Amino acid sequence: MVKMRIGIACDHRAYEVKEELKKLLEHYDLIDYGCYSNDRIDYPKYAFTLSNAVLNKEVDLGIIMCGTGIGVSIACNKVKGIRCAKIDNKSEAKSAKEHNDANILAFGAQTHNAQEIKEMVEIFINSTFLLDPCYKMRIKQVEKYEENNEY
Repeated sequence: MVKMRIGIACDHRAYEVKEELKKLLEHYDLIDYGCYSNDRIDYPKYAFTLSNAVLNKEVDLGIIMCGTGIGVSIACNKVKGIRCAKIDNKSEAKSAKEHNDANILAFGAQTHNAQEIKEMVEIFINSTFLLDPCYKMRIKQVEKYEENNEY
């Protein structure tokens, strides 16, 4: 059985939670895209690196964290083809997959510990994108807007 490949990245405020989360997710094939210490860094570099890894199919799913999850989710969503969902609870984790087929999950390390994040990631992974035509149509509208700035 092939292990799911998950890319993981963070800023300095989420470094310690990322390191704990890596231990909890070791049953997956994890690739760490940084940062590698709690020294202050700027998150866009790591958000863009992870986003490109997802687009280039180096990984099947991305997980990114900063203090709140907001900054990294904004940066990831600037990359064409990325659907990054900032997740705060299990219901949102399920919906991010079922309704939006997200390819990166963003979390706030100030509001969630590694165990809580692991549980939300597992819910996302074990959910399936619903092939409801309205969900597919909405994703297509976003993709069309990315291409032409029109829907």
